[in-house]
Amino acid sequence: MNRRSRVAVIVTIVAIIVGVGAFYLVSPLFISTQVNDPLPTDTVQSESYQRFISMSEDEKMQAARQMNAEERDGIMSSAAQVNHSINEAMDQTLVQEDQQRIPNAPNVPRTGSFVGVGDGIHNAEGIAKVIPLRDGSSILRLENLHVTNGPDLYVYLSPDKSASDFVNIGKLKANNGNQNYDISSGTDLSKYDTVLIWCRPFSVLFGSAELSGA
Repeated sequence: MNRRSRVAVIVTIVAIIVGVGAFYLVSPLFISTQVNDPLPTDTVQSESYQRFISMSEDEKMQAARQMNAEERDGIMSSAAQVNHSINEAMDQTLVQEDQQRIPNAPNVPRTGSFVGVGDGIHNAEGIAKVIPLRDGSSILRLENLHVTNGPDLYVYLSPDKSASDFVNIGKLKANNGNQNYDISSGTDLSKYDTVLIWCRPFSVLFGSAELSGA
């Protein structure tokens, strides 16, 4: 290979090296890239919610009284993202038969449909039934229930939606599904004729069902 050929080869190699280097230096200006990071979770809010639900009943009540509106909304928002379901069957052998029912007595079956509070946040759907049993007691059965979840939701029987006077039926077992609750003996169902889904620490109504006789 003569001198001119060697020079041409060297020039070509140098040109290739320079070209490759220039490509990597300039390429960010011409190559389109894309990233799609998920929206980060509000870890502060989540930690606050976890701390809150780990408290005892009395501690929750005290903490709720000290919270501002933003803190309360944060707890409510976190709770609304959690869903639980339960599907309890009804033992028909325990249910009082039609011919055994006494007209106008407190154990006459009653039913009502849940209605949410209508604020765009707290919603409730499903059927509430008071079912008399053979032993003279009654149960409250919630069927096809779908309610926005919240911290410490309870089931109350009340004369109205205010929960100023109520019978505590128990803590809501799940915010979705079918579930049964014992009604205390002697409960006046002609007076306590409204079922409430009530957030106890924040005193907030989520939904209600007015019971009427069959």
